Amino acid sequence: MAVQKLPIAKAINESLRTALENDPKVLIMGEDVGKLGGVFRVTDGLQKDFGEDRVIDTPLAESGIVGTAIGLALRGYRPVVEIQFDGFVFPAYDQIVTQLAKMHARALGKIKMPVVIRIPYGGGIGAVEHHSESPETLFAHVAGLKVVSPSNSADAYWMMQQAIQSDDPVIFFEPKRRYWDKGEVDKEAIPGPLHKAVVAREGTDLTLAAYGPMVKVCLEAAAAAEEEGKSLEVVDLRSMSPVDFDSVQTSVEKTRRLVVVHEAPVFLGTGAEIAARITERCFYHLEAPVLRVGGYHAPYPPARLEEEYLPGLDRVLDAVDRSLAY
Repeated sequence: MAVQKLPIAKAINESLRTALENDPKVLIMGEDVGKLGGVFRVTDGLQKDFGEDRVIDTPLAESGIVGTAIGLALRGYRPVVEIQFDGFVFPAYDQIVTQLAKMHARALGKIKMPVVIRIPYGGGIGAVEHHSESPETLFAHVAGLKVVSPSNSADAYWMMQQAIQSDDPVIFFEPKRRYWDKGEVDKEAIPGPLHKAVVAREGTDLTLAAYGPMVKVCLEAAAAAEEEGKSLEVVDLRSMSPVDFDSVQTSVEKTRRLVVVHEAPVFLGTGAEIAARITERCFYHLEAPVLRVGGYHAPYPPARLEEEYLPGLDRVLDAVDRSLAY
């Protein structure tokens, strides 16, 4: 059956399974990815079916995990690394930034680095400290890394396939609070380019641009705005590095307004770069300044306060109203 309705977590599991079946050089490694199947069960059943040499439980040492993956890539493997939670990636940041991202350029193109680093990210699950971060901009800033995030099951399946097939390192951010959202996955579809943004909902009055967990919020905002006679277009960016500015520009030239939404702090976030680029490109089309909605420039709060921290429907609609008021 080519088309299935799967949660995002299961879609990633199916994609990893397909990759393991199709290429003996694909390996999965990380903390608890094997016997436990990962804390979110994304790798459930893979070690049982492919063995401990293909799906490898590692020590609790993120720097060592990524360093090992770099060595494996040098020997022709395609390792897929899981960082158990977003806030755990920082011990590996040096390996990612100074080694993984630079190796291709350092070798004048002779060395490829087909490494995928999976990172469940974002809040909304009531977790403790260091389990709800959104560090995507830290990696998008680093030349040599591709940075992507799916918002639905179909993209989760196909973008993972494309990430594993890439000869460049890919940081694959998985929106953990959307893991259980279901959507249709067509395993015989022909996917679009990995870094191509898509219009998730057509509209005429204003463009909402988002990625990962915030796409659903923007779609809900567009549905709520429609009841008040406002037509909002939702662009799912899908990729934070590179960013498909052309698709955003096309939408903004039609709607003449843009609000960028992400969970990460607004200060120096992905939205800042998009706002600057679109202002340059669409200066004579814009009827309002590009607005940004995101988290606050503060440490992620305790779980009881995270709903106050995370951008939700009301904050998105407030930005929409401010933009339309110009």
